[in-house]
Amino acid sequence: MNKMRWKLNNLYESFEDNNFEKDMNKMDQMIKKINNWVKEELENVEKPVKIIEKYINLNLEYQKLVSKLFSFCSLSLSVEVNNSQAQNFMEKLRKKQVNLKKSRVKFKKWLNELDNFDNIISKSKILKEHEFFLKEMKNDAKYLLDEKEEFIIAKMKNNGSTAWSNLQGKLTSNLLVEIELDGEKKKLPLPVVRNMYDNEDQEKRIKAYNAELNAYDKIEQSSASALNSIKGESLTVTELKGYDSILEKTLIQSRLEKETLDAMMETIKEYLPYFEKFYQKKAKILGHENGLPFYDIFAPIKGFSKEYSYDDAREFIVDKFANFSEELADFADNAFENRWIDAEPREGKRGGAFCSNIHSIGESRILANFNGSFGNVKTLSHELGHGYHGYCLKDVSILNSHYPMPVAETASIFCETIVMDAMLEKANEKEKRALLEKRLTNNGQIIVDIYSRFLFESELFKRRKNEFLSPEDLKEMMLNAQKKAYGKGLDHDYLHPYMWINKPHYYRSGLHYYNFPYAFGLLFTKGLYAEYLKRKDDFVNDYKKLLRATGRNNVEDVAKLIGLDVQKKEFWRNSLDLIKKDIEEFIKL
Repeated sequence: MNKMRWKLNNLYESFEDNNFEKDMNKMDQMIKKINNWVKEELENVEKPVKIIEKYINLNLEYQKLVSKLFSFCSLSLSVEVNNSQAQNFMEKLRKKQVNLKKSRVKFKKWLNELDNFDNIISKSKILKEHEFFLKEMKNDAKYLLDEKEEFIIAKMKNNGSTAWSNLQGKLTSNLLVEIELDGEKKKLPLPVVRNMYDNEDQEKRIKAYNAELNAYDKIEQSSASALNSIKGESLTVTELKGYDSILEKTLIQSRLEKETLDAMMETIKEYLPYFEKFYQKKAKILGHENGLPFYDIFAPIKGFSKEYSYDDAREFIVDKFANFSEELADFADNAFENRWIDAEPREGKRGGAFCSNIHSIGESRILANFNGSFGNVKTLSHELGHGYHGYCLKDVSILNSHYPMPVAETASIFCETIVMDAMLEKANEKEKRALLEKRLTNNGQIIVDIYSRFLFESELFKRRKNEFLSPEDLKEMMLNAQKKAYGKGLDHDYLHPYMWINKPHYYRSGLHYYNFPYAFGLLFTKGLYAEYLKRKDDFVNDYKKLLRATGRNNVEDVAKLIGLDVQKKEFWRNSLDLIKKDIEEFIKL
């Protein structure tokens, strides 16, 4: 039994499990049942309350079933990207799901034609519970084509953007990087090589950087084709549906106002010079004169070199979480104990980290690639924060459990902050400088690098409207974005032209601009954490209520629950001032 690999048997024992087969068949039956019901009942406009109640109940049953099936397949595939069974079942699930498209479109359009909608909702307990969900559906109807066209688009996506996305995931997961270490030539998985960026040995960092860039050369043409195809399809569909832009669609999906995004981005731009000073200071510490080379962005500053075993990481995280609340600590301990975490790096496993909240069983599963560094401990605490967010929502309706991207990082960054602050509190001067560097490097990734990714993706959509972009075009665009964001903080001779391959978010077929939500999450959480430090125990219950509210509110309304106005630059300046203070302290140390 490997405690660093997760167990999925609370979903299904295997793809041969009779329960898995039964649920696959039940999905077919549910789709048929919903389609027949919509066809027969939506002609009746005299009993809208009963009709909507029935639709909600049918969808509650369907979503619980489908979340189990999709979770099992996608989680299996994430640790075995060449698992043909998982791939085949994922394909089957996507094809099955498309068969609900027509009835969903028909229901949304029927909903949109109802008058006195607030009055209808007020007459039913279950409708009031799902008011936000229903109003989102009604609003979404404005951007729908007719049922047949929507069905065709959904059907084609499986062989279009979804297929390209799967290809890209397979390319990067199977990519073996050729690198020479200790006089021996090796072929290592990409996540293992990228983990070397925070190695204490600069020679290893340089080798990892060069080996990574050389490896991408093997897949740059395929990756460029995937990226062009995914973004091209999205531009076409978005225009057909009547959105002004991909960004407008993303903001609607994010439940975020354009004024809020503009206020945050403009304020971030104001503070980029402070991050530039941080990178220049770190460059001097490491002996560089022309700014920080990319291979040294994550280089540790001597003073804190503690390594953690997996058990050490568990004990440390649970102990520090307990300082916030026993409930959070118990949640994390349970995740380790019951093997909700897959932390072992290995060939065929995807890189990075994520958390999948499985509402249907009230559990989460966390993927990480743990190598014993403090950065990896923070990553585990981050993903456990996502899991705690799911835990706070496990008793609400599954239809009210889906929160938008900007608040998706709230609980994760909050938990990461708990762990980092606990470490800083006990640190001596040398350790504090090293830890501040780690925190600021992380903040720089979420603020500065995210800003560069936002610039890149904006330019990508602008140019993709009129041209097919070559790998050379994409590399040049990425370098320009990095130069604008990092300024003179980085050495322009050693940037990372292939970040458009490295980041899987660019290849999510139904999700674009998955960059600014990270910046929002960090800065929003800074505001929340400041409230916690002022209020301590009094804050904990309000925090949990806030997390529970994320599935059925706009982002601005979630912020208002604790008196924050995210449309004002003052809020963002207050949060960025906390980072500025860390930068000033680091420079002094």
